[in-house]
Amino acid sequence: MKIAYIGIDMLYPALLSLAGNCEIMEVFTCETDNATEFNLQVCAFAREHKIPLTVGKIKREDIVRLKKNGCDVVVCGGYYHRIPVDDSLPMVNIHRSLLPIGRGAWPMPATILRGLTESGVTVHKITKEFDEGDILLQERVPVAPKENLRTLTAKQLALLPDMMKRLVTEFDLLWGQAVPQGKGEYWSCPMESDYPITEHMSTVEADLILRAFYGYECIYQIQDKQYGLVGGVLQTDENTRDHRFPVQGGFIEAEQVKEL
Repeated sequence: MKIAYIGIDMLYPALLSLAGNCEIMEVFTCETDNATEFNLQVCAFAREHKIPLTVGKIKREDIVRLKKNGCDVVVCGGYYHRIPVDDSLPMVNIHRSLLPIGRGAWPMPATILRGLTESGVTVHKITKEFDEGDILLQERVPVAPKENLRTLTAKQLALLPDMMKRLVTEFDLLWGQAVPQGKGEYWSCPMESDYPITEHMSTVEADLILRAFYGYECIYQIQDKQYGLVGGVLQTDENTRDHRFPVQGGFIEAEQVKEL
């Protein structure tokens, strides 16, 4: 089977698994900040294996070329741009929620903010409507009471090798038996700036936000100043209290701090 892969590093295990089970004929990725989101692994993989690499927006002429060169399936694993849909070339997307619940660009923080106890990964057909295509594969993971974005991501990534192996070895069957989603639920992309932490927040409220965006920049506001906190963790030990980032009943320690 010949695959074209579209994605950034966030779902890199999918690319590795696909490469171990089929031929990767082309790789497409997009520009990232390479600070919180990356394309370094995907680009290095393509260059190391001498696979044609495109960094930028995939175009309809790319789809035409893929079909002409014998591409069997396009697999998308995290990408910023709309992919031109062609009904004559199967295309699937890897989405990190239990569709049809959790449609949208960034469902993982929303999973934690909503206090859900279960999440997972869905592989679905790419259609003109975002995240609404028929489902080929879906696997579930529990969401622990103190789950953060990093630990939830690790659970989801652990599902990918087996899911991708099954995708390529059973593709015709999975494609033919794909299940329509039906009515779903779209989650607007949560933004760190929409969830500022303040000194008047309770430890419960602050902890929820810190866990939902762990690894990304959380906004902490005190009086007329704002700080960006990356890798923030709630602390309640008075003996080591850091007065810079207090909340009601505790304070925040962060791996990285910058004044905004």
